[in-house]
Amino acid sequence: MGTYLIDEVVFDGRVQETANVLEVAGMFGLGADSRKKIKVLEANEIDVERGQVVYITGASGAGKSLLMRQLRDKLAPAVDIAEQELPGDVPLVDCFEGDLSDALKWLSLAGLSDAFALLRSEAELSDGQRYRFRLALAMAQRPGVICIDEFCATLDRVTAAVVAHNVRRFADQFGTTFVVVASQDDMLEDLIPDVVVIKHLGSGCDILYPRRMGN
Repeated sequence: MGTYLIDEVVFDGRVQETANVLEVAGMFGLGADSRKKIKVLEANEIDVERGQVVYITGASGAGKSLLMRQLRDKLAPAVDIAEQELPGDVPLVDCFEGDLSDALKWLSLAGLSDAFALLRSEAELSDGQRYRFRLALAMAQRPGVICIDEFCATLDRVTAAVVAHNVRRFADQFGTTFVVVASQDDMLEDLIPDVVVIKHLGSGCDILYPRRMGN
């Protein structure tokens, strides 16, 4: 791993010019020309090393997920937990290679240790449990890179802190690089990211390296 170029992204902002569209555009002082091209991401460089945690944050709608997907493609092969194929009607404890202790280890690392959840199938889980199950499946693969959008967004904050701590520990132990996207900042103490990307509304972003030089 090393330095990666973040590519500039410009969307075609033209829309069908119906009467309502033109009226709303007029309300906000937008002319036809100003709606043709929208730059959502500026070109930049980011340093990412093996076993680091990259934390992408910023306002809703700023383009955090777009930036994550770009990094995912540049760091490939990467596991995106949202795109994993989930097992069917199988209890969670039977969804992992190895013996029962291996399954329990991965599930526990992802914050799933409730006995009732462990005996259920994926279809019977809550959104928060399914999120953690996806993370457990990704960790069990021990891939080079794991990408997670909406990191811990469906979890209560205590569970989120536990998962964040375990992600940091996993990255350090197995050398897996994590690229996570979140709006909350209450997990930073447990996640201890190596790279923080603050995506602003518009096209700009700030890239910080808080663990360099002991900062």
